Parts: sequence; structure tokens; C-alpha cells
Amino acid sequence: MPRSQRNDNFIDKTFTIVADILLQIIPMASGEKEAFTYYRDGMSAQSEGEYAEALQNYYEAMRPEIDPYDRSYILYNIGLIHTSNGEHTKALEYYFQALERNPSLPQALNNTALICHYRGEQAIRQGDPEIAEAWFNQAAEYWKQAIALAPSNYIEAQNWLKITGRFVE
Repeated sequence: MPRSQRNDNFIDKTFTIVADILLQIIPMASGEKEAFTYYRDGMSAQSEGEYAEALQNYYEAMRPEIDPYDRSYILYNIGLIHTSNGEHTKALEYYFQALERNPSLPQALNNTALICHYRGEQAIRQGDPEIAEAWFNQAAEYWKQAIALAPSNYIEAQNWLKITGRFVE
């Protein structure tokens, strides 16, 4: 049974009903409807921590989805799952794919920066300050791009950039 037919909480049920109504009244190709249904089910599974099911739905959503903007969000969500699972290299691959299709996706830039920053911290723990500095500089570049797109969303990143002298106004 599709996830959209077994949601238990009120908000998920309400979202599913509204989404189903929109799917019926908004004119769109059957492939777009199919992609949206899989995407919606993937988001629902992801929100419940059912990552394997979410990934399966996202991969299914990618098959019929041709719009680059919509594909970018599917790819971004796949990246989120890999980040949650600690699979940072895979996550970066999906964030980069999302950004290729939608360069104005600040969330993907922010998450890419977070992974770079994390790798910088790992390099410090391993006693390699030069590698750490390279990772921190890379994180700074991604955060600058994210902040340029969404100036009020990444206050902690802005503070880190200022404290470390990487913020140029």
C-alpha cells in the first residue's frame, strides 16, 4: 500500500488530501503526477525516519520527472538522507547534482558547507591543520553563496565567517 494511503497523523493526512485534490485539478502530464506522488511518499517516509523507503520513492520519482528544478529537490532530499546516514561523500554527490540543476538552492549549498566544515574539524582532530584550513575555506565559499541567496537564513554561518575572518562585506 502506498504511504500516502496509510498516513496516521492528522497533518500528513491533511497534506495528502490537499495534494490529491491538487493532482486532480491542476493540469499536468501523467508523468508529472506520478513523480509528485512518489516524491510526496518519499517526503512522508523521510519525515518518519524510514530512509530506505524514502530513497526508493525518490529514485522512482526521478524516472518520470523531467523538470530540472523539480529534480533538484528530489536530489537534494536524497542527499539529506545520505547526510543523515553519515555517508557524506554520497551526500555531496547528490547536493552537487541538485546544484547543477538549480544553482539557487541555498539549502544544498549550506549542507555542502556543513560537510566541508565537519571534514575540517576531523582534519584538526587528526593533527592536519593544512588540510583543515582547506576544508574550512571550502566551507566558507559555499556558505557565502548560500548567504547571498538567503541572507537571513544562515546566521550561525555568518558569525563563523566573521569570527574566522572569512566574511568579506
